[in-house]
Amino acid sequence: MRETRAVQEARRAREFEAFVAGAGGRLLHAATLLTAEDPQANPRARRLLTLALAHTYACWDRLHGEDPYNRAREYLATRFAHGTWHRYGALSLGRTRTHATGPLARLTAQERLVLVLRLYEGVAEEQVAALLGLPVERVRTVCDRATATLLHPPRGPAPARVRAKAATS
Repeated sequence: MRETRAVQEARRAREFEAFVAGAGGRLLHAATLLTAEDPQANPRARRLLTLALAHTYACWDRLHGEDPYNRAREYLATRFAHGTWHRYGALSLGRTRTHATGPLARLTAQERLVLVLRLYEGVAEEQVAALLGLPVERVRTVCDRATATLLHPPRGPAPARVRAKAATS
């Protein structure tokens, strides 16, 4: 017996709602890390998440056993890279977000993207390289540089020297 179209749509909607309930928070966190926005004020990250979820829903019936989380994460990453490329001319440009306040704000867009995919999401170097169209060695170098930047932040200016008063007796 074939399901009616209404029954199929209802099933699809329930499955997608369950997916969003389980994966939405993690995807939003990944998007917030990518955009280097404050977690409490992250409109760019929310827009990225909305676009990724809309894309995933649109191709939901064509996933055929493929992990919808991987599909949404890939779309999120490529949309972020594409938006950064068109906004600033190249994904590898320097620190362009002056109002970024998140924990990864000191990193370039490319460094954030590679670091989030590699360390937060646990995606293999080869997969990140294929997704971004970069050599594996470049992904490794960018990840290492980003990690070093986070672990060893630049020091602030040296404190001013204070002259000690000579003790008078």
